[in-house]
Amino acid sequence: MNKSILTNLLALALLGAGYSLASQYLLYAGLFAFSGAVTNWLAIHMLFEKVPGLYGSGVIPARFEEFKAAIKHLMMEQFFTDNNIDRFLNSEMSGKSLNLEPVINKIDFNPTFDSLVEVIANSSFGGMLAMVGGTEALQPLKAPFVEKMQASVVEISQSDAVKNAIKEELESPAMMDEIKQNIEAIIDQRLNELTPKLVKEMVQQMIKQHLGWLVVWGGVFGGLIGLISAALTV
Repeated sequence: MNKSILTNLLALALLGAGYSLASQYLLYAGLFAFSGAVTNWLAIHMLFEKVPGLYGSGVIPARFEEFKAAIKHLMMEQFFTDNNIDRFLNSEMSGKSLNLEPVINKIDFNPTFDSLVEVIANSSFGGMLAMVGGTEALQPLKAPFVEKMQASVVEISQSDAVKNAIKEELESPAMMDEIKQNIEAIIDQRLNELTPKLVKEMVQQMIKQHLGWLVVWGGVFGGLIGLISAALTV
């Protein structure tokens, strides 16, 4: 059973027992325990739901835009800082962690061979090439040329000089600003997908289980205050 409901039922049972047995101690303990538990339960409920006539209730849905802005501020100011981005780039660029081979393997190098053939055909060797069958005579070289070109580019990309050049470019102020702008745009896009109802449910799911103990302790301390009050009035 929900601990908030259980606390309220126990407080009511204590109140009923005090009334039935004409026990001032039980009556006051039950009354104050129920009062404390109900008050705390209502306060928790007012965080998430608008209660007519109660100003300030439904604070989480009402502060929806401020909640989104706070998330964005937290992400940009605490996580995606210049230092954190720079640290990430350094870790990715160090050693052999940067591997461009999968990207290079997706590049079509066939146009490179076609451009080379066109240059040869338009050069002083064009006439000589025409005597041996023209550009068609070079087509058997296409596959090995593309394969060799791809392997060469992979080898170049793994050199320290290229890695350092990419790292310097990525760490330039203009590039850093562009990276942060892209990250900010992604965060804005995701936050715009949130609705007040979704935010309410998300926060409610995170903290309501723990807030339930406020009801329990409200009942406990309310009951203790009731016992003290009963003792003072005897």
